[in-house]
Amino acid sequence: MEVIEDKHTKDGTTDLKGNPAIKKETGNWRACPYILANECCERLAYYGMSSNLVNFMKDRLNQTNAVAANNVSNWSGTCYATPLLGAFLADAYIGRYWTIATFMIIYIIGLSLLTIAASVKGLMPVCHDEVCKTTSAQSAVVFLALYLIALGTGGIKPCVSSFGADQFDDSDESEKKRKTSFFNWFYFSINIGALIASSVLVWIQTNVGWGWGFGVPTVAMAIAVVSFLLGTPLYRHQKPGGSPFTRIAQVFVASLRKSGANVPNDKSLLYEVSDKESAIEGSRKLEHTEQFKFFDKAAVQTQDDNIVSSEDSWKLCTVTQVEELKSLIRLLPIWASGIIFSTVYGQMSTMFVLQGDTMDPHLGPNFKIPAASLTVFDTISVIIWVPIYDRIIVPVARRITGNDRGFTQLTRMGIGLIISIFAMVAAGVLEVIRLQMVARLNLYDHEGYLPLSILWQVPQYFIVGAAEVFTFIGQLEFFYDQAPDAMRSMCSALSLTTIALGNYLSTFLVTIVTKITTRNGQLGWIADNLNRGHLDYFYWLLAILSLVNFLVYLLIAKWYTYKKPTIIEG
Repeated sequence: MEVIEDKHTKDGTTDLKGNPAIKKETGNWRACPYILANECCERLAYYGMSSNLVNFMKDRLNQTNAVAANNVSNWSGTCYATPLLGAFLADAYIGRYWTIATFMIIYIIGLSLLTIAASVKGLMPVCHDEVCKTTSAQSAVVFLALYLIALGTGGIKPCVSSFGADQFDDSDESEKKRKTSFFNWFYFSINIGALIASSVLVWIQTNVGWGWGFGVPTVAMAIAVVSFLLGTPLYRHQKPGGSPFTRIAQVFVASLRKSGANVPNDKSLLYEVSDKESAIEGSRKLEHTEQFKFFDKAAVQTQDDNIVSSEDSWKLCTVTQVEELKSLIRLLPIWASGIIFSTVYGQMSTMFVLQGDTMDPHLGPNFKIPAASLTVFDTISVIIWVPIYDRIIVPVARRITGNDRGFTQLTRMGIGLIISIFAMVAAGVLEVIRLQMVARLNLYDHEGYLPLSILWQVPQYFIVGAAEVFTFIGQLEFFYDQAPDAMRSMCSALSLTTIALGNYLSTFLVTIVTKITTRNGQLGWIADNLNRGHLDYFYWLLAILSLVNFLVYLLIAKWYTYKKPTIIEG
């Protein structure tokens, strides 16, 4: 019997047909190349568009700087809001595999439509002397394609890393160690895709054409779809555990129903199932915490509460279900603190590109580096800082703090928030220098490049990359670790929405700043001719907002209470 038991995984994973997964035939590293290739190509496609999309809006759709920046920010924001939909479908109903497979098809339809819109006569704008005339129908096709892509990436993004982790059995020590290695290679594959996109693809878009520039990621995504589906017989699957929104609603309803009940001083009297495992499928039990005491009423047993069945959860919830909601509420202020950081991060695909468009892109007599390609230095910064953080900073910090991670997750994210302030300061200082050159040489109406190398932008990209290693990776780890077990995909998606809201906030700030600074006939901070604008003021605004955000974050971090999962013995 022991031999038969060891034949299968012990973490509840199944094959595609729902049978217990066989260890030697499924999962592990044999299944991962298909998943990693999918993520690499998806990121290549995403960054291949987003890195230079602001110039496509300007040059092909004939939009102003402010309008183009806002359209890119809105689209990017949507790309990081739709993961909530993908995560919900995966966790509650159809599982990660079918979510990824379905949304990849939507993704590739959007990419194909965008390629057609950029290369087929009638759909692509008519351009003469670098001035393009775009019809409403042509613009509509482009935006339809972009938002199909946003929907597609939303279904993939929150599921791929978790689906890859599902391929390793936590109950097997050797596989558990390989899971950690998987996350390293997963992050590596993301940056390889971003590196190719911000260098090769942006160069193709600038020097060959937008049709080829969008066509290459379309082909890459088609290959990714085929690759992912080829791995189907090898995958292990976690069964969906039901809607987390229903469980949250049950706690709210039960608490309101018992708003007049008294919570006992002895919290062990609150309702919890007697089994070792939680009543919530796929979740460990959680110990009671003192915050948000009103919701404890949902776990108070009254004379009206009889034998509890699943439908009675609208009247009586377990302590674990109540604590699941409390954990989510505690995460929200930390989540909100990431919005300003994401606004700073989003400037790389908007204001940084517009700033770089005015500077000399020549690297030698015959080679030019497009402004959008400078995001490659953000990617290089991440690739450099990850091993530095892991191999040097963490061991040193561990000796000082005594913490196994070197820094707590909250400290790590806070350091990234500080670094992001310096990224805006660097961008602002460069803009001041650029405008001083404009004034000194009287180049206010100069339409060409200024005699200032675009490479002076590298520091601001590099600093953003360093901040990203601390805040974004720390945020991913924090939300995975502190999320309720049965809501990890949803909470991972929630962490991604900070990028969405950061982009929307950027749009809001640009709109407000433009409206205020263009009063009385003024050109405004973000003028179509940046030589007559004051983009540096916008950078100072973001630096100040980042500083205020960090100070508020310190208070939030001090208030935060970590979740307390119950350790199952025996």
